[in-house]
Amino acid sequence: MSSLAQQISAAGLADHILSERQLGDLLGGGDARRYGLVNRALKDGSLLRVKRGTYVLGKRYRSATVHPFAVAQGLVPGSYVSFESALAHHGWIPEAVFETASVSPRRKTFRFETPDFGGFSFHPLAIKDYQFLTGVDRIVMGKLTAFVAQPLRALLDLVALRKEQWAGTEWLTRGMRIDDEMLFGLRRKDFAKLRPVYKHKAVNGFLASLESVVMAARKERSADD
Repeated sequence: MSSLAQQISAAGLADHILSERQLGDLLGGGDARRYGLVNRALKDGSLLRVKRGTYVLGKRYRSATVHPFAVAQGLVPGSYVSFESALAHHGWIPEAVFETASVSPRRKTFRFETPDFGGFSFHPLAIKDYQFLTGVDRIVMGKLTAFVAQPLRALLDLVALRKEQWAGTEWLTRGMRIDDEMLFGLRRKDFAKLRPVYKHKAVNGFLASLESVVMAARKERSADD
């Protein structure tokens, strides 16, 4: 184990995602010394670079698995996991998702490819002020945390990203392969929470149309019982 890995472990940060600033605070000294320690650790595999300025200890030096959702948080602080990534996490879609996709507070879409954690994408959306984390949960993943959209928020984020227009539930049940039970399990409070979130009328129209269909189906089922 490199000297750097030993210091990270001794500080209780073995399972954390580390920024350049955190390493600087931990190691002290000048930049040249820090760069030397980092480069040696990268060469012997005790330290992995997720992106420039962001690192994790190598797998054999960690006591827990680092989830890609937590890595996404480290790559772009202030972002949250959404779209198909969150839908798959909640069991709303059956397909495996090989890229961790997030909503970003920044203005441009960008991507990272990492050899150890796969691909990551970050997308801006037109969201109203103070509504960025509405319908988003803070989830504990091992020793780290990640912000992950609730199912309906993730779905509406996807609608906003793709500029989908409401055309009935077929896109959801056939295109996305979302089970009816997931949709009809939604309640009025789930829809009400998201009404103030999006700036685009089309997304709000999609939300209203979906709510109408779901509530009608719930009423019909209740009458049958």
